[in-house]
Amino acid sequence: MFTSRRSIVLGLAAAAALFPAVQASAQTYPNKSITMVVPFAAGGSTDLVARILAQKLSEQMGVSVVVENRAGAGGNLGAAAVAKASPDGYTVLYGTISTHTLNPLMAKKSAYDPVKDFEPVALVGSIPNVMVVHPSVPAKNVAELIAAAKAEPAKYSYASSGIATPLHLSGEMFNKMAGTQMAHVPYRGAGPAMNDLVGGQVPVMFDNLPTSVEQIKAGKIRALGVTTKERVKQMPDIPTLDEQGLKGYETYSWQAVFAPAKTPKPVVDKLNAEILKALKDPGLLTRLDELTMTVTPSSPEKLGAFVAEQLATWAPITKATGVQLD
Repeated sequence: MFTSRRSIVLGLAAAAALFPAVQASAQTYPNKSITMVVPFAAGGSTDLVARILAQKLSEQMGVSVVVENRAGAGGNLGAAAVAKASPDGYTVLYGTISTHTLNPLMAKKSAYDPVKDFEPVALVGSIPNVMVVHPSVPAKNVAELIAAAKAEPAKYSYASSGIATPLHLSGEMFNKMAGTQMAHVPYRGAGPAMNDLVGGQVPVMFDNLPTSVEQIKAGKIRALGVTTKERVKQMPDIPTLDEQGLKGYETYSWQAVFAPAKTPKPVVDKLNAEILKALKDPGLLTRLDELTMTVTPSSPEKLGAFVAEQLATWAPITKATGVQLD
């Protein structure tokens, strides 16, 4: 009995001692630089938006928020690294639909659990995807591309920012709905993929619209259609794939910030407050609007519910594509 009581007292004392330490760390957070891991190569839309946000957070918080690119496996490598990082708020993930929905759903064995291994911090927003081609491709619309791809299947392949990304899924959904067999050419990010599309090494690409905007305007690539249900307000002349005959076709990308599991709630709340503050800044909002992003900031709790909803929504879609990752 004495031993049992003594154990309880010691346990309570340890918990009491730990609480002020956690509270103190939250009160002084942040007191050193924060690493924001982007799980894709530099130059893609995820990287672009993350850097814009990181710069604003650095200004607000008085410490450097440093973007670190850890590309590979469709975002899997970077996400897994953050899942294993110290839960102190100094390493966070700039996650996407790839890291927290598509990759876990399509992998035979994921290196992390998108729910159990992370603390949701804040949703940032969503961006449309677009189907683009090199100017040498004769097709001027989706119907013409489908006809060309069916006539010469070996000639047409499509690039994406990586395996198990929404862009990969966009291409597989296109193949399935259009009856084409374009081969998938995965890259370590949208930046390298876009370089090869502009250079003519690959004829077709599914991309996040922000990465393609300037190249489309410059005439270096041609947009055939956006993948969202409705046209994008910033580029209303680009029709949707749905209105060009692929009824029900829809894919998109979203971005959010996550911390490793067991990061103290006061630290998560502090990060959330700073992100929401940044997403109210007029200058930042203008830059994100130029990148065709729809800003949808959220609480940690709403982001957690959103991830659960996304997993439930995309499970049957990913299964239907037949794509599975080793």
